[in-house]
Amino acid sequence: GWHLSRERKQPTFFVVVLTDIDSDRHYCSCLTFYEAEINLQGTKKEEIAGEEEVPGLIQPAEVFAPKSLVLVSRLDYPDIFRACLGLIYTVYVDSLSVSLESLIANLCACLVPASGGSQKLFSLGAGDRQLIQTPLHDSLPVTGTSVALLFQQLGIQNVLSLFCAVLTENKVLFHSASFQRLSDACRALESLMFPLKYSYPYIPILPAQLLEVLSSPTPFIIGVHSVFKTDVHELLDVIIADLDGGTIQIPECIHLSSLPEPLLHQTQAALSLILHPDLEVADHAFPPPRTALSHSKMLDKEVRAVFLRLFAQLFQGYRSCLQLIRIHAEPVIHFHKTAFLGQRGLVENDFLTKVLNGMAFAGFVSERGPPYRSCDLFDELVAFEVERIKAEENNPLKMVKHIRELAEQLFKNENPNPHMAFQKVPRPTEGSHLRVHILPFPKINEAWVQELIQENLAKNQNVPPATRVEKKCVVPAGPPVVSIIDKVTTVFNSAQRLEVVRNCISFIFESKTLETEKTLPAALRALKGKAARQCLTDELGLHVQQNRAILDHQQFDYIIRMMNCTLQDCSSLEEYNIAAALLPLTSAFYRKLAPGVSQFAYTCVQDHPIWTNQQFWETTFYSAVQEQVRSLYLSAKEDNHVPHLKPKVSKERCFVGLGLTVSKALADLPRAKGTPAFSFPVLGLMLGRPVVNSFINSVSVFSIMTS
Repeated sequence: GWHLSRERKQPTFFVVVLTDIDSDRHYCSCLTFYEAEINLQGTKKEEIAGEEEVPGLIQPAEVFAPKSLVLVSRLDYPDIFRACLGLIYTVYVDSLSVSLESLIANLCACLVPASGGSQKLFSLGAGDRQLIQTPLHDSLPVTGTSVALLFQQLGIQNVLSLFCAVLTENKVLFHSASFQRLSDACRALESLMFPLKYSYPYIPILPAQLLEVLSSPTPFIIGVHSVFKTDVHELLDVIIADLDGGTIQIPECIHLSSLPEPLLHQTQAALSLILHPDLEVADHAFPPPRTALSHSKMLDKEVRAVFLRLFAQLFQGYRSCLQLIRIHAEPVIHFHKTAFLGQRGLVENDFLTKVLNGMAFAGFVSERGPPYRSCDLFDELVAFEVERIKAEENNPLKMVKHIRELAEQLFKNENPNPHMAFQKVPRPTEGSHLRVHILPFPKINEAWVQELIQENLAKNQNVPPATRVEKKCVVPAGPPVVSIIDKVTTVFNSAQRLEVVRNCISFIFESKTLETEKTLPAALRALKGKAARQCLTDELGLHVQQNRAILDHQQFDYIIRMMNCTLQDCSSLEEYNIAAALLPLTSAFYRKLAPGVSQFAYTCVQDHPIWTNQQFWETTFYSAVQEQVRSLYLSAKEDNHVPHLKPKVSKERCFVGLGLTVSKALADLPRAKGTPAFSFPVLGLMLGRPVVNSFINSVSVFSIMTS
């Protein structure tokens, strides 16, 4: 946007975000001012009648050219950088008796305190007194007032649409006449995604030469100046938000998935209460005096608190669907997406399915999946406060109270020290940019700056490095996954139905044919519920332990019917625990067809879709390995003390132990009589040898076993 101007313009400031090849962000603070164009200034030659040329007076500059001071940093302190660049400009424009080299050297040599609420007073040496304040938790975004400003510009419904768009990996483009408003809007939209992190191109200010980036196939959050709005309206797959006009444009070809109900309605209602507090009393015959809004910084945190509550409800119980896979060099964390959707009752919900399949959620699992790490506000909220959030749905007063409690914590994260030290930064003289004659910004002596930086660093050599020890703890598991929709479903899990299943199995093994025929239909209907299916596997397991696996023909038929009914509803849309528990039972129960000829149960249940799902076999294998690892390295004393890790396990023992663990896990999987321990006979019967080989190669167990 650089161009010559005939007017003296005010200095401007904005922040550009650059992302390098390692996905690290660099924040470029730009202070731009206008200075006279020297090439067009000087003695003016005029033609006067009767004379050829006479020298004229020095005229004021008529053309002004922009010049920018740019500060590049990996740290995100826009207010501090604005003050520092402004101070350098003030020293220049007011000709203060301070060298610019010393200002720059002091700035580059300034030691930034460690995170965790630390603060540091510093000065660049021009009569200034500045304070760097770090947040309490690095994981929580710092927003200032940007979120409140975004809602003020676009409104509740439009921001919710943009929120759903970025979570479902759509392209979002802002345009405004203000560069700083573009940066603030992109920052606000990204911060609303917390605890998720945006992993696609993030360019708050896109230069004119790079407008072709808007045609890239990947999702993005980008901002452009309004002078290009006629060009961007030709984009067919981009959601465009006009910050100045307060509108968004969603192309017809984009199907924008929205939040599932009732969360969408609850979020809208909470935002209305926060942003329009007088809405609730608008119809009262005797309304109270006008309810004042919170100040902008607190209002910003109250809006963010609404979205924190939303994510806590959306991801409730996510830790129960995490599985730690330990057969690799480093543990791998896997999330059962389909199980989570099935238990939440949102299998057919397009929005949550896209969120769980997105890059942001993959990063969420890898970052927040480990059971031992440092925790933050979201971990506490999703573990302990979800029930409170649900109980406050129909009570606006309690809901607002909770939102303000969360907002206080968010505000304290950004402002941990309520009594901030007095700050002072000299500003340029009023109207200094309108002066007729201002010398150009001088060249900086780079060698002198380097010498001063080295001197400052030498003085700080004895200063201990700013480090912060992270406080790690066991992440609370929180409540289990429950359905998000409060409707009567077809899940039969009452105690009476579980008793029907138990009685039916007892009648079968006691050879009470008449009672079995009476209770079998009810038991089959009860097996539609997950709890009843779990009950079936538990009861059959007890009979295997009692050596009652040899059945007569009628008993065998009854058991097969119940197994088939159980496996009929086992699919990728729920956890694989039921099928995995039933798998060894299928090779345990059998009947005698003739002397020396036996028929196992798996020959009658091998046509179900669950057996053709490779993810089921991987999950079952990983679970078996995990159980063997736990039994190898965790020992529980007979006096019921808490299990503890065995101390000082050598590397060689770990390696041998892992090999034995995998071998034991493979050997424990069901196999027919006389088959090798590692051939996976049931899997081979159902899927064929090629799939077995591809599965074994995919989990890389051959190298472990041979080692």
